[in-house]
Amino acid sequence: MVPLSTGATIGILGGGQLGRLLAIEAARLGFDVHIYCPEAASPAARVAAFETVAAYNDVIALSHFADACDVVTYEFENVPAKTVTLIEASGTPVRPGAKSLDMSQDRAREKAFLNEIGIPTVDYYVLDEGEALDTALAKFGSHAILKTRRDGYDGKGQIMLGGARGKAGLEEARELAGRVPCLLEAFAPFEREISAVVARNATGTIVFEPSENAHQNGILKHCHVPARIADDVRIAAIAAGQKLADALDHIGVLALEFFVMPDGRLKANEFAPRVHNSGHWTPEACLTGQFEQHIRAVVGWPLAPVDRVFDIEMDNLLGDEIAAVPNGYEPGDKIVSYGKRSARPGRKMAHITRRIAPVHQEP
Repeated sequence: MVPLSTGATIGILGGGQLGRLLAIEAARLGFDVHIYCPEAASPAARVAAFETVAAYNDVIALSHFADACDVVTYEFENVPAKTVTLIEASGTPVRPGAKSLDMSQDRAREKAFLNEIGIPTVDYYVLDEGEALDTALAKFGSHAILKTRRDGYDGKGQIMLGGARGKAGLEEARELAGRVPCLLEAFAPFEREISAVVARNATGTIVFEPSENAHQNGILKHCHVPARIADDVRIAAIAAGQKLADALDHIGVLALEFFVMPDGRLKANEFAPRVHNSGHWTPEACLTGQFEQHIRAVVGWPLAPVDRVFDIEMDNLLGDEIAAVPNGYEPGDKIVSYGKRSARPGRKMAHITRRIAPVHQEP
């Protein structure tokens, strides 16, 4: 891979907050950014040099976009895999490539792949088309989670079975399973959730220290670093993240989420082939943050050190919580707004990081 020089153009598929933060970091490093997104004036496009507003299946627009870029990346995993294939066919490299994107878009394939490379997941059952949900429930019992195989993130496309919702949840799940391809996951009685953010280029892999994560209605709400886990659990999470990136031949950043079971075993939940919400703390806590690492990887630059120098906490601001900015926080808190023009319940509007203490350095 020939490294790109400053002044080159990086194309980003998607116009959301991850694209915005990547574009800001790319500009800091001296690159121009071209956003491709179906929506005009997206959060990412408003901080980028160039913008194309077109559908992800617009062959002509994609061809012009590819010609205008020296390399292309993506900021979310629901970009159609065919879009990436069309750009690659034009001769413009896409990093990460279609394999990482395609593997992450189908929960059944994703879990099968993780298990095949030695990263265990919770038990799951893939419902064949038209197969009754009750067949799967007979395997795991009533305490389980039904998930759509595609287009699920931030708690979307998921129904928890058992517990307070009882028959209403079961009927809703039956309706969903009869409408779209799904899988049923056994409930994992985990102790806590963690994630490992990984950066990989053509010559090596670097993994950030795992964060401990807390969710609210399926949406990441809080990260705490260092995670309250044993050293062997931390080492195992880092090793699994590196194994996944290498198996995918991934170029860029990805995040692998885990359940930590009471006995310390790790069960992989899912991975995202991109910069990730659970890595938003890295620019304030580490020598190099996830956004810079992603840009470095896709343009062929060396990766930079990711030593953590601060203990840190991060909170997502969801929906109307953005109204508390700027008066609701302490001096020294770093607030990163996503530039979204309307707040909806559960919508990620910003995040805030708070440095707790410097990491103790041995003499």
